Amino acid sequence: MQDTSNNNNCSVIALLGNPNSGKTTLFNNLTGSHQYVGNWPGVTVEKKEGICRHGEQSAKIVDLPGVYSLTAYSPDEVVARNFILDGNPDIVVNIVDGSSLERHLYLTLQLLEMGAPVVMVLNMMDVVNARKHKIDIKALEKELNVKVVPMSASRNEGTTELKKIICALDDHGVACPTLKINYGRDVESEIKHLLPAIENSVLGKKYPARWIAVKLLERDSEIVGRFQESEGEGAPVLKALAESTLRLEGIYGDEAETLIADARYGFISGLIKDTYSRPYHEAASFTDKLDRVLVNRWAGIPIFIALMFLLFQFVFTASEPLMGGIEQVFEWLGEMASGISPGWLASLISDGIIGGLGAVMVFIPPIFLMFIAIAILEDTGYMARAAFIMDKAMHKLGLHGRSFIPMMLGFGCTIPAVMACRTIDNPRDRITTMLITPFMSCGARLPIYVLFAGAFFSAHQGLVLFSMYLIGIVIAVLFAFIFRKTIQKGESAHFVMELPPYRLPTFKSIFIHTWERGKHFLSRAATVILGAVIIIWVLGSLPWGIEYASQDSVLGIVGSWIAPLLGPAGIGHWAIAVSLITGFVAKEVVVATLGAVLLTGSGLLGDALVAQLGWGPLNAYAFMVFCLLYIPCVATISVIRAESGTWKWAAFTAVYTIAVAWIVSTLIFQIGSLLF
Repeated sequence: MQDTSNNNNCSVIALLGNPNSGKTTLFNNLTGSHQYVGNWPGVTVEKKEGICRHGEQSAKIVDLPGVYSLTAYSPDEVVARNFILDGNPDIVVNIVDGSSLERHLYLTLQLLEMGAPVVMVLNMMDVVNARKHKIDIKALEKELNVKVVPMSASRNEGTTELKKIICALDDHGVACPTLKINYGRDVESEIKHLLPAIENSVLGKKYPARWIAVKLLERDSEIVGRFQESEGEGAPVLKALAESTLRLEGIYGDEAETLIADARYGFISGLIKDTYSRPYHEAASFTDKLDRVLVNRWAGIPIFIALMFLLFQFVFTASEPLMGGIEQVFEWLGEMASGISPGWLASLISDGIIGGLGAVMVFIPPIFLMFIAIAILEDTGYMARAAFIMDKAMHKLGLHGRSFIPMMLGFGCTIPAVMACRTIDNPRDRITTMLITPFMSCGARLPIYVLFAGAFFSAHQGLVLFSMYLIGIVIAVLFAFIFRKTIQKGESAHFVMELPPYRLPTFKSIFIHTWERGKHFLSRAATVILGAVIIIWVLGSLPWGIEYASQDSVLGIVGSWIAPLLGPAGIGHWAIAVSLITGFVAKEVVVATLGAVLLTGSGLLGDALVAQLGWGPLNAYAFMVFCLLYIPCVATISVIRAESGTWKWAAFTAVYTIAVAWIVSTLIFQIGSLLF
């Protein structure tokens, strides 16, 4: 490691730990309201920073992504390791779950092998004590040569002691002990074989040579890549590595990476025996008992489906009165604005700004309730199990369990669903999941389904609604398989996830997680949709003097031009074409547009649809399928661009979803016309 002293007045503290170790809770305890969120440069991995204050002293806290190791397989691991290597933190606070000490120490060993300035936080001590387990803190400090701070972050116990440590650094920071694990005679021999070539390289002068040797034997892609890029000094290192790899595989018939991992776990096993004790006769834990049911190979998936059904029922039932109240407020505001003079300004404010803002605000209650429900499932430890039980089915499609979570979120809103793809390590899996998530029936499509099912399928509304959700899932599954065999070809990453113990979530944790997601949605989606609705208002008002959103407007003219293209699908009406155009802003605007264009005087929109479109049930069903599958809203396209880091995938999503919608709805109408 480099000298870790920081030139700034404010010390830099990095928080690092496994997912579900309590790292986020500790970050919130240390920083309070003095925190902000962004993305690391060049990647979509979330970046959290904040200020920790203790008396008159302060320190900058950097919350690194939760990782299981520092092998740099995923973007999260690359970000975490690069910051520790090159960001020169004064302290790396390693958060370890004391109730799962054996599993969490693997990351600790990797940090110590790097020579990082580590302070270990032994979290979940309340759980350890409740189980009557004992951890010898002094023995653990002696064995690892690090400061260990016992803590219960959920109860904010131990935070003050940690603040004293991180806010009272001298100019030299803390000690940087380098742990040396004995990997066995043969591996140690190959490490020595690599050291001379490494020590003569620039990389070997910058970082611990032994650590680089171990990383090379583990076939760490980033470290190997750095030597491949420096042809002159890299050639001797890569040659020595090839020789060492060949010898070890010849002796053991296995990769060096496996031998190194086995040695680390052997070290951990010995450390646990020396420092950790538990009652001799210990009954199965609550987590184990619950997992026998919830992760059961037969009952796991039905239970998950039932829980998701209850979740959606809760979200829509609880949010309905809130949504109705918001709608009434914006209707009142629109009526007030309609009296403004001149008329065009009244229309802009009423139809454009207030109407556009209302279209977003009305969906805040279900979105926030969805985030609350998801936060509860995550904090209790159940969401990790949901991904685990779906892993086998998803892997057959070329994906893995983590892809299932964004797909489920898509039933609420596609925007957070796309954002949830950032948790998927493998880039191919991540992009594939982004591309298929828009096929999930988001809440904004529900008004379309309800309107047309009520107008054309009054006797079978429930069945028609269910079929929309089912078709979306089938199409998503089909294209996931196609993409992983073509444009995203390659092996899907294996799904390795620790199943954390079940815990009772705290109100503070749920509030913070919900607000972080909700605030992100508001700042991104609301502004984009508001701007787009104003553009739609302009197009619906030009040329000046025509009736707003009539067939004579620019919007109506464009709709009349597009309508023939929709003819093969049985939906070639200019008003329908206009509604699909405005639906790009937000899917609920489809219904609003049809009301403005088709509904004159009093009456019900459903009756107007039947009377003026001249459609039968088959036309209506084809239109519902088209709305299900065609281009997601503009905010979703914007988020896909931001999360993928390029407009390429955003544009591809826009084009291919329109093509899929046209093909599928055309097949339904044409085949249906032959059969009925």
